Order: sequence, then C-alpha cells, then structure tokens
Amino acid sequence: MIGGNGAKRRRLTRLVSILSIMYIVVFFGICLRGFFDGAFRSVESFQEYIRGFGMFAPLFLLSFQAMQVVIPVLPGFVGCAAGAIMFGPMLGFWCNYIGISAGSIIAFFLARRFGTPLLQEVFPREKYRKWAAWSSKSRCYTLLLFLAVLLPLCPDDYLCYLSGVTKMTSRKFIGIILLGKPWCILAYSLGFSLIR
Repeated sequence: MIGGNGAKRRRLTRLVSILSIMYIVVFFGICLRGFFDGAFRSVESFQEYIRGFGMFAPLFLLSFQAMQVVIPVLPGFVGCAAGAIMFGPMLGFWCNYIGISAGSIIAFFLARRFGTPLLQEVFPREKYRKWAAWSSKSRCYTLLLFLAVLLPLCPDDYLCYLSGVTKMTSRKFIGIILLGKPWCILAYSLGFSLIR
C-alpha cells in the first residue's frame, strides 16, 4: 500500500513537472515574441501587447509579474505601471500583488530545493558572494528583508532567492511577503492609474 502511494506521488510530481515546463515554454514563447515585436520598450507598447490578450489579459499580467521575480532580468516595474493604467487601481493592484507574491514564494522554494548552485546561476558571482556573506553575518536579516520588500526599488527579487538558503522558515518568509508587498504595489497602482 505504501509503495503504491509512493508510485502515485511520483506520477503526480512528474505530471506537475511536465505541465509546469509546458506552461513555462508557452509563456516564454509569448514573451519572446513580444520582445521581438518591441512590446517591452515602454509602458505604452507593453499595454498594447497585453490588450491583445482580450479577456485573458489580467491572467497574462499576473503570470508575467510572477515570472519577472523568478527570472529577475524581466522588467517588473513595467508590469506594475501597465496593470494600473490598463485595469485601474483595484484590478491592476490585485494582478500585480498576486503575481509578484506568487513569484517571490516560488523563488524562495526553488532556492530551498536546489540550494547554492541555483543562486550562483541567478546572481552575478561577485554579488552572490557579497550578499551570501552579508546574510550569514547579519543579525537582523528578517527586518532588512521586510524593509526591502516594503520599499520600492530594493532588490527584493534576489533576496527571495537568498532567503531560501537561510534558516528562515517558509511560514515567516510567506508572512513577510504577504504583509510587506501590498503597500508599494498599491502606491504604484494608485499613482499610475491617474495616467489613464
């Protein structure tokens, strides 16, 4: 019976992995096409690109915001601006908040699962060494993480990965993300919605 449960779990894990890979491939195919079409040059071009998805536009924005945390080279600020301008302060806020929070939590668990080798791929080598040394010596890492999540323009995408290889519990990390993230995103949403 136990062996059967183990086999079921492995099949389920494999299915989830395959579906996740398919989603990522499709998502990046869409983003790559948008990149070559110039969709990421400005807020206006990104707006136009998202508008092309019709009723799926909010879902695309949510996915984009999650992926821009997982892959920190994507421009998350553009997504915040476009979401607020296109969908207004409330729907724009929820798309951005849910997407960015989900991406932050995914980054944490990826780092927890794959450890230091993954961080060395995500970070430039010198930045990784500096931040890893800083986080291991810092006595107030939790407070600094919360402030980085709370304040605009802080490199909190990287800190989500870094937190995954610290002793911080997943419950504490998720609490920091859920409590710290909304304020800056809400300010962006209210500010950019005035441009509509």
